Amino acid sequence: MPAPATIIELTADERATLESWVRAGTTQQRLVTRARIVLMAADGIDNPEIASALGIHKNTVSRWRVRFAHARLAGLAEAPRSGRPMIYGPDSDARILAMLDQPPPAGYACWNGTLLAEALDIPADQVWRAMRRHRITLQRRRSWCISNDPDFAAKAADIVGLYLDPPQGAVVVCVDEKPHIQALERAQGWLRQPGGGAITGRAHEYRRHGTTTLFAAFEVATGQVHAGHYQRRRRREFLDFMNGLVAEYGDQTELHVVLDNLNTHKPKHDRWLARHPKVHLHYTPTHASWLNQIEIWFSKLSRAALAGASFTSPAQVREAIDAYIAVHNAQAQPFEWTKTDVRPTQPTDRLKNLLR
Repeated sequence: MPAPATIIELTADERATLESWVRAGTTQQRLVTRARIVLMAADGIDNPEIASALGIHKNTVSRWRVRFAHARLAGLAEAPRSGRPMIYGPDSDARILAMLDQPPPAGYACWNGTLLAEALDIPADQVWRAMRRHRITLQRRRSWCISNDPDFAAKAADIVGLYLDPPQGAVVVCVDEKPHIQALERAQGWLRQPGGGAITGRAHEYRRHGTTTLFAAFEVATGQVHAGHYQRRRRREFLDFMNGLVAEYGDQTELHVVLDNLNTHKPKHDRWLARHPKVHLHYTPTHASWLNQIEIWFSKLSRAALAGASFTSPAQVREAIDAYIAVHNAQAQPFEWTKTDVRPTQPTDRLKNLLR
């Protein structure tokens, strides 16, 4: 003889709550079914009749009837589930990271996800998940350049000092050249797609029409740029550009020029400097041209006016550069230089206060 069904008696608040669940259109259907089971049980209906009315198995009716009797409304909620046990966890991550320290298989220059999966007998998607967790990109390559200049600190501090605290009444400019800018004619324009859309792009083929060399000076205080176009970048072109720069500011202006260590920037004799006593040259440390602010402006020029453009002659390249310089100078602003943690080996009195 089957055991008698658990008797359900509801309080007024419990009945009101269960009925509101049944009426609400946003209640989960499984919770609606459980509420109806309890309401019908409270009305004295037996389990087989409830199961037939709701189209469910009578064991389901018995289970929720018993759970409500023991835990009331909270018993109708989903019980916590442990879930599937973790198969690939921290131990797998440790194995993957350890394998990256080993040389890759013969014939390969570096590891990839498929090779790691095969070597460790781990699914490839688990390898990629571990890579993402540890923010590792196997195909990404970073490059760096470390200065081996024994006087790096003193030279760097001198240049940073010019940027942050230039001498009274002096002008600080950053000078460099961008050589061999190619005039590349590219096939480009709008391409109509079969679906009716259109994209803009360029073909992989191009024609070369020669090169041009740009000399430029970036005024640190204002962001203004002075430029000169040349065919080559020899010492004579550099001095010609410097003569124009001195004329631009006047012979009586004290001019501090930041340069890299290219041989054309370093005179074999000081006759030119002797004729221009107001000009002072400051050289960046070896392999540290990033201290020269003109390099930042060259990057802006390339992105804005040169990258992806099509030119049929070096003259067009020069026109495009001049047009960008005109736009830049009309709204020029100095770069916000914040490098203040460089310490010179033997700081000058001016830099002692500046870099303290």
